Amino acid sequence: MTARGHVPVLLREIAENLVDADDRLLVDATVGSAGHGYYLLEKYRGLRLVGLDADEEALALASERLAPFADRVLLRKGNFRDLGRILREASVGEVDAVLFDLGISMHQMSGGRGFSFSDEAELDMRIDREEALTAREVVNTYSCSALERIIRDYGEEGDAPRIARSIVEARKKGRITGARALADIVARAKRGRGKIHPATKTFQAIRIEVNRELENLGKGLQDATDAAARQGRIGVITFHSLEDRLVKTFFRENPLLQPVTKKPIRPGREEIMANRRARSAKLRIAEKL
Repeated sequence: MTARGHVPVLLREIAENLVDADDRLLVDATVGSAGHGYYLLEKYRGLRLVGLDADEEALALASERLAPFADRVLLRKGNFRDLGRILREASVGEVDAVLFDLGISMHQMSGGRGFSFSDEAELDMRIDREEALTAREVVNTYSCSALERIIRDYGEEGDAPRIARSIVEARKKGRITGARALADIVARAKRGRGKIHPATKTFQAIRIEVNRELENLGKGLQDATDAAARQGRIGVITFHSLEDRLVKTFFRENPLLQPVTKKPIRPGREEIMANRRARSAKLRIAEKL
């Protein structure tokens, strides 16, 4: 199931390992354009869905996409750090399954927010447009040492010192306002291309900083654990190693959870051939004891 070109990953694996026919309530903490939600609601006719997303545009897409199941769907605006509060306000009790899909959607990549290297729009990178911090502010106001730390820690970028210095030198000549301009600065600092675009890790790092993604994920996982019923399951789809390590550690160290997947579930060759975005996806699942 797609919406505006976005293809959800690991649909069959989620349907077979996270949700089953006995489940009555699924929380999709990152509902996006509702690709997973549509598939699961169509497959399991007794399932209800609570969908959250910090992106109002994504919620509008989800509402349109899930219209055939309107009587089984509740959508709310909020980051996954707000999961516990939203469930309490909606008088939702224990839930059977919680899904987090941590990828950036195609509509966000092409939405003029500066997520893409070729984006001519101003640097923004906010998933929630109501948040104050933008990528533009990070790039133009953070100190060289702060930029280096972010790019190193959140991007796992070995050239972080040189990239940070290049950004600071470039902004002395004028504010860096566009994604393409930033990508060009990073590419020059990296001195060439590899298998991936040279700005990939830097853009990831700045996006994580802007949206507080790792901090919010930790809070969301704890809220999901609290909300899950006995034998309820939590599934998380990650797309880079920082997220995956955080999820793996949380599942292993939380005394209320038992990892179901010792190793992450990966997409099959056929899915990767059909959707290159799926190649870095990993699904981890834990069950509440």
